[in-house]
Amino acid sequence: MAAAIIDPDGRALAVRRRDNGHWEPPGGVLELGETIEDGLCREVAEETGLAVGIDRLTGVYKNMTAGVVALVFRCRVIGGALQTSDETTAFRWMTPAEIRGDMTEAYAVRLLDALDDELPVRAHDGVVLVPPRAA
Repeated sequence: MAAAIIDPDGRALAVRRRDNGHWEPPGGVLELGETIEDGLCREVAEETGLAVGIDRLTGVYKNMTAGVVALVFRCRVIGGALQTSDETTAFRWMTPAEIRGDMTEAYAVRLLDALDDELPVRAHDGVVLVPPRAA
């Protein structure tokens, strides 16, 4: 799961992951017994130092190679202060153009979709989107 944290200027927060150097929205994996909301808030706090309020689900994404389904929620900052962590080396508020230029397609689309009112369901191979099957 991931958080699309959007500021009042329409920019989305991205973190640079320590393990691979990629820019991605903050997020992670739920712990056993943890609710989706609690897990998302915990992951955001661990990776960014921010407390967030969750507004709505903005997309569902499946990594067809790894078999992992990710939920992305639009969030707003309600407290805390940005800081790096054991999992992140940097953070940036990105415009849509920066998201498209600096993130892999599979992660960029998660933030770009959060700026829209639609609720997409998409598949990818870990890097690029996989076209939907023809009916």
